[in-house]
Amino acid sequence: MNLPQSFIESLAGVKGFDKKSFEAVHQTGEQVTSIRLHPQKYAIVQPDLLNGKVPWNSNGYYLKERPSFTLDPLFHAGAYYVQEASSMFLEHALHSIIKGAGKGLKILDLCAAPGGKSTLLASLYPEALIVSNEVIKSRAAVLVENATKWGMPNMVVTNNDPEHFKDFTGFFDIIVVDAPCSGSGMFRKDPDAINEWSEQNVIHCSQRQERILANIVPCLKENGLLVYSTCSYSLAEDEKIADWLVSEMKLESRSIQIENHWNIIETISDQQNAYGYRFYPNLLKGEGFYLAVFQQTETVGQDRLRAVSLVQPSKSELEGLASFTADFSDAFYFKQNSAIRYFSESFVSDLQALSSRLYIKKAGVELGEFKGKSLIPSHEWAVSVLPKNGFSSIQLDKDTAIQFLKRGIFSVENADTGWNWVRFQGLVLGLVKVLPNRINNYYPSEWRILKD
Repeated sequence: MNLPQSFIESLAGVKGFDKKSFEAVHQTGEQVTSIRLHPQKYAIVQPDLLNGKVPWNSNGYYLKERPSFTLDPLFHAGAYYVQEASSMFLEHALHSIIKGAGKGLKILDLCAAPGGKSTLLASLYPEALIVSNEVIKSRAAVLVENATKWGMPNMVVTNNDPEHFKDFTGFFDIIVVDAPCSGSGMFRKDPDAINEWSEQNVIHCSQRQERILANIVPCLKENGLLVYSTCSYSLAEDEKIADWLVSEMKLESRSIQIENHWNIIETISDQQNAYGYRFYPNLLKGEGFYLAVFQQTETVGQDRLRAVSLVQPSKSELEGLASFTADFSDAFYFKQNSAIRYFSESFVSDLQALSSRLYIKKAGVELGEFKGKSLIPSHEWAVSVLPKNGFSSIQLDKDTAIQFLKRGIFSVENADTGWNWVRFQGLVLGLVKVLPNRINNYYPSEWRILKD
C-alpha cells in the first residue's frame, strides 16, 4: 500500500504523527473488526469470537476475525451493530460532559447514514428524541433499514439537506456532524480511498464542511453541544475547522477526559486553542478519526414552528390495539397511510414541528394495520424493543433461522395456528402466519439473504 507522498508530507509536524510507524501499520494489511452490542436486546455473542473490549465504549467489542455477518441471525435481529471502534468514542465524549440519562433531550445526527452514531445515540439516551438525517436518498434507505433493525422507538429518520433545518433555530440540545471528508482515516480499511485522495479534494471538503456547519450551528440551543468528527487526518478538515467554529460561529471548545493508555492524541488548535482528539491506527486498535466538542454559549431564540396535525387511528382501531399494547408506556399512536405507528407522547409536538419542514422517512415504530377487525402486524414492531404481546412464538435453530431470513421453505412442529413471532436465541427475527397446510413468511423481501 503506497500512501501519497503529498499526504505524508502534509502530516509532518502534526501532533501524534509518526511517519515510520504510520506507514508500517498501513503495510500490514491488518483489519480491525469491532461490534457494538444492543444494550436493550441482551444478545450473547460467542466468547471465542471476542478479542477484548473497546475501552471508550461500554458495549463495544473487538472480534478476532471478521465473520460472515450476513449469515448470522443475530445481526438481522439488530443484536449488534458493526461499527468502527474509533467512532464509538462518541459515547465517552458525551458522557464526559453530560451527566445523567438525558431525558427529554433533542439530538440531531445530521450526516447519519449508514446509522452507526444514530443507533449508538438512540440506545445511549433512550428517553431522548433522536433525529437521524441523511441527504442522499439511497443512503437514507440504508439508514431506515439499520434504524428499523436497531428497533428503538425514539428515532425519527429524515432525508433532507442541512439547509432545510434553517427554521429550527435553537431547537436541538446536541448536534452530531460526522462530516463528509477526504477519507484518509480509512486508507487501511479501504485502499480505494487512496486513489480518491488529493490536496484539492481536502480543500473542497473543508469548504463543504464549513457550509454544512454554518447551516446547522444556529439550530443549537443555548448551552447545547456540537460534536464534530471526520475520518480524515488533514489539518484543514480537523483543527482548522475547530478554529473556524470558535472564531466564526462563536462556539466554545470543550475538553474531554481521556485515559493515557488509550493512546488517543489530544491536540490544541493553533489559533483558538480548541481541543481535538486524534486516533492513529499505529497507536490504538481503530482507524483514523478526529472528534471535537463545542458548546453554544450565546443566547439563542427559538422559532415557533407550525404544528402539522398527525392522523389519529379510529376508535375501533385503538380498541383493537388495546390488548397488544397494554404494556406500552408513554404511548402516542398515529397513522401513516393505513399503518398505525407508535411514538413517544413526550415528543409529539416536536414530531409535528419536524413534519412541517422536513421529509420524514420513518418516525417511531410501525405496529401494523387493520384489515377489517384483524391486525396485520408489522416487521418494524417485530424487531423493535417494544413489548411483544398477542401472538405465540416459534423458536428456530440457526439453519432454520437462515432459511426464514432467505424467505425459503421451512417447517416447524407444534406451532400455533395464526401469527407467530419468529425467534432465534430469544430475539425476534420477524413474523410468520401459520396456516393448516403452509407457513407464510412475512420477512421483508427486499432484506432477504441472497448469499448461500
